[in-house]
Amino acid sequence: MSTAPKTVQSKDSALSEKGLKAGSVGLIGAVVIGVSCIAPAYTLTAALGPTVSEVGVHLPAIFLVGFIPMLLVALGYRELNNAMPDAGTSFTWATRAFGPWIGWMGGWGLIAATIIVLSNLAAVAVDFFYLMLGQVFNDPSLADLSKILPLNIATTLVFIAAACWISYRGMETTKGVQYVLVAFQLLVLGWFAVSAFSHVANGTAFDATAISPDWFNPFAVDSFTTFTAGVSLSIFIYWGWDVTLTMNEETRNPEKTPGRAATVTVLVIVIIYMTVALATLSFAGVGDTGLGAGNPENQSSIFAVLAGPVMGPFAILMSLAILSSSAASLQSTFVSPARTLLAMGHYRAIPPRFGRISPTFKSPSTATIAAAIAAAAFYVITRTVSENALWDTITALGMMICFYYGITALACVWYFRAAAFSGVRSFFFKFLAPLLGGVILLVMFVKTAVDSMDPEYGSGSSVGGLGLVFILGMGVILLGVVVMLVMYRLRPAFFKEFSRKGGSR
Repeated sequence: MSTAPKTVQSKDSALSEKGLKAGSVGLIGAVVIGVSCIAPAYTLTAALGPTVSEVGVHLPAIFLVGFIPMLLVALGYRELNNAMPDAGTSFTWATRAFGPWIGWMGGWGLIAATIIVLSNLAAVAVDFFYLMLGQVFNDPSLADLSKILPLNIATTLVFIAAACWISYRGMETTKGVQYVLVAFQLLVLGWFAVSAFSHVANGTAFDATAISPDWFNPFAVDSFTTFTAGVSLSIFIYWGWDVTLTMNEETRNPEKTPGRAATVTVLVIVIIYMTVALATLSFAGVGDTGLGAGNPENQSSIFAVLAGPVMGPFAILMSLAILSSSAASLQSTFVSPARTLLAMGHYRAIPPRFGRISPTFKSPSTATIAAAIAAAAFYVITRTVSENALWDTITALGMMICFYYGITALACVWYFRAAAFSGVRSFFFKFLAPLLGGVILLVMFVKTAVDSMDPEYGSGSSVGGLGLVFILGMGVILLGVVVMLVMYRLRPAFFKEFSRKGGSR
């Protein structure tokens, strides 16, 4: 990689090109990749049950409340991207606003969260792969193959390697794969919703429940603790839209398209979630027995339980949709950590080899492979040591998401502080929206951290009287601090020379 990179055409002269293939993704392609990264089919089957167990019929209200900070933060991201279209997103923007230390930790939060979720997505894809085989060959024992640890790990590593290979080949290949997988999962989710409402109308639903305005009232939730637990879960289900921003150096009209794609992605997702949530509650109710959405036995995968009763002989399509959703998200999620690592290497915040670009595919080479290795290692270690540790780390994701989204939103407020009161538009989009979104998420970060100290939080595992979720979540963040201090010793130039408004000099 050249040590004197070209300057990007943007309002911030410190930004520089990294060699990615410019103009390879348009608005529709960016939205498709954004939806894919959020993975609505996979996310809903995993999140609907636990959220219902917390808030009952007020699930739609919680989904809407979780949507609000996401939209506010997305508006702030859009303004930052308009001024600084850079693949480093949170890392680059927080560095410009607050300096290299906070910027480095913002990048770490994004990388850590995505690496963890990559391993989880691969694991879910493997589970539904064997479930699909059992359904195709009418042999339930095939679904149990995923419980054989060596086979599970081997298959998971194959899924990670395949996703890495597609990602390595660049945005053109990624985009082509995502069009097919996203279209299929949205078609099946729509089929499920229509079928569920049809059962309700025909009197054949398990526990037909009439939709009530009270379902949309967040103030009707029993307690603030329950409310925050529900919101924390709903924030997780929206996470991933910011992948549209990490592609900003590869989109057409990089100053406008990524921000618009982020906003459209969040709006599309909330419509999908509300439709499926209402269909599920109307069909199954919130009871804790049978097919009820509140039944603890149904919470790990609500669609695996409801697909048969709702869709009949076409239930296999739901298994395929969740498999395609997790597989699609596994592949598209590689975009964010690879490009953040690329930017950090490019600006010398980490070893410069991470800033290398594939000469053939114009994609991050070392960074993409490093993300795959890290995700594979994380899965193998946590899955071998303790399955509780794996799932509790996933629960701790909420803290990391709130952490780096909150930092980035407040970076928008600080970066544009001089222009914040220059007009109504600037006040709302550059100041008020990101300020509210950032504060909400950082409050959620603190609240979740405090709540997760309880040993009963998550799987119920604890170490020294502290909940495992708290130890894992804060441990990952503190690990970032340690790595940052090591990088300061090894690469002091970035920390000393990267000024608040400068770039690599």
